[in-house]
Amino acid sequence: MKTLLALSFAVGIALAPSAHAQTPIVIKFSHVAAANTPKGQAADFFKKRAEELTKGKVKVEIYANSTLYKDKEELEALQLGAVQMLAPVAGKFGPAGVKEFEVFDMPYIFPDTEGLHRVTRGPIGASLLKKLEVRNMVGLGYWDAGFRVLSSNKPIRTPDEAKGQKIRINSSKVNQAIMRSIGALPQTMAFSEVYTALQTGVVDGADGNLPNLYTQKQYEVQKHVTMTDHTYSGYVVVVNKPFWDKLPADVRADLEVAMKESVAHNDKVTEEDNAVAMAAIKASGKSAIHVPSLTEKALWVKAMSPVQDELASRVGKDLVAAIRKETGAK
Repeated sequence: MKTLLALSFAVGIALAPSAHAQTPIVIKFSHVAAANTPKGQAADFFKKRAEELTKGKVKVEIYANSTLYKDKEELEALQLGAVQMLAPVAGKFGPAGVKEFEVFDMPYIFPDTEGLHRVTRGPIGASLLKKLEVRNMVGLGYWDAGFRVLSSNKPIRTPDEAKGQKIRINSSKVNQAIMRSIGALPQTMAFSEVYTALQTGVVDGADGNLPNLYTQKQYEVQKHVTMTDHTYSGYVVVVNKPFWDKLPADVRADLEVAMKESVAHNDKVTEEDNAVAMAAIKASGKSAIHVPSLTEKALWVKAMSPVQDELASRVGKDLVAAIRKETGAK
């Protein structure tokens, strides 16, 4: 009898954890960049910290490099609840009905990273995130990826040299206006299609950040890169609102901490990866990198900056004025 009782007790202890174990809350996090980009590394860091802080209550599944949804599909997938988290480029929220986010595409409205962070980490950035809620999304934070540059098979040292070139952009009315301001022909297409489009000559060049240019191997099918740094390249991390609202308060709090930590991690990685990408592209010998002189940079600013006034009414004149005041942009 004692042996039987002891055996029953032992079995009970063995079964206890599984009997009380909770099925983890799964967060599907989809994005279109490679895993080794700043965005990819920030997503992986968020996964690690979210799972640690929640002590296994949450499981984050990362789907990088458009493996789940392409950039044209992902916002709709999020709003429908097919995925729970995304990190799209800021301007993508314009076509989704929150045009104010296209202000991040405005050329030279952020003269430097310090000015950018005064916006994204201050009241202006917080108020913009709040606007996403009417579209079934909750904004959790901003991940930088540096500033956007121009690549092409022809030299593009000055705006005049961009005339007539077909340049790939993401879906944004502001980016269309930017390309037209320098006489280029904007071509909107999915991020995952850019390499082949460049390789086959469907487009002549692309607008994007250095880490993406490098990790997507676009530099292999481009001969020139010009460091115009003309507009912000970064992402807005969003979560499906109904999903977020149903999470236990303690889980939401832990995820907010994980997101805050991922922002700091992303900033560090972004600075490092931009330097690594530039060095690797130079070393490849396949694409020459041109850093504009002060005179050349002034030409780019002069050609593109009028887009700020041209499209201010689209994103909100008061918003443009507030950001100019905060950053010191003219």
